Amino acid sequence: MKKTLCLLALLAATTARAEIVVQDDTGATLRLKEPARRIVSLAPHITETLFGAGAGERLVGAVEYSDFPDAAKKLPRVGGYSKLDLEAIAALKPDLAVGWASGNSPAHVDKLRALGIPVYLVQPERIDDVAANLERYGELAGTQAVAHAAAASFRRRLAALRGQYAAQPKVRVFYQIWKQPLMTVGGGQVISDAIRLCGGENVFADLKPLAPKVTMEAVLAADPEIIVASGMGEARPEWVDDWRQWQNLTAVKRDNLFFIPPDLIQRHTPRLVEGATRLCAQIETARSRRP
Repeated sequence: MKKTLCLLALLAATTARAEIVVQDDTGATLRLKEPARRIVSLAPHITETLFGAGAGERLVGAVEYSDFPDAAKKLPRVGGYSKLDLEAIAALKPDLAVGWASGNSPAHVDKLRALGIPVYLVQPERIDDVAANLERYGELAGTQAVAHAAAASFRRRLAALRGQYAAQPKVRVFYQIWKQPLMTVGGGQVISDAIRLCGGENVFADLKPLAPKVTMEAVLAADPEIIVASGMGEARPEWVDDWRQWQNLTAVKRDNLFFIPPDLIQRHTPRLVEGATRLCAQIETARSRRP
């Protein structure tokens, strides 16, 4: 009898330890009886970060444009992050869906939960949030060893950049997402955080939208020392050099027109530190070209 009671107590303790109780970025509490084994990712940057956390083998589905690493391209598609295919998600029988609070439709998230699918929502706003997400994904998937190592490496690289650039003289930066309409990043966007990390100053940091539209006149009035553009792919967009028609613009006079592939800096993933490294080098170049 005593042995039976001891065994039951041991099993109860093991079950208690296996249960996962976490709070997501919206404040909602998520409970899992055990680490997730069938995960669906609802945004490309989430897919990439899950792989970085060692949870790639747990992924059974992902949204369109989940293209890094190569293994992500082979995952079954469940629509786009802004228009999820709920039937496709349900058919995969996931025990966890990881979503993007500001990118996924709240109505879709509610329907997934109504179907009994646990949903964990993230809303990364600062570079440091990538490391925290790696650790949390590792906890959710039971891949803590890989996740914590990846987070530690990410934090070390960030610390090195801060030590090198944060105290340098400020450089006025205009980050251009697109030409028509002319779009930039607000102060709460992760790219703005990267600019600060590099000792730069986003000339539109006072704008609240994450990707606000601005006018040509506003950019000319701000007179940035450097213009950094992204675009849609790996190639430098031709419209970066359209700024050369404004010969009195400081960024043009000093030839400070640069490009960073969007996947390296516009996605909240472990590669963000690589994008920040490039951005810091470009801002430092602009700093060195001051009279």
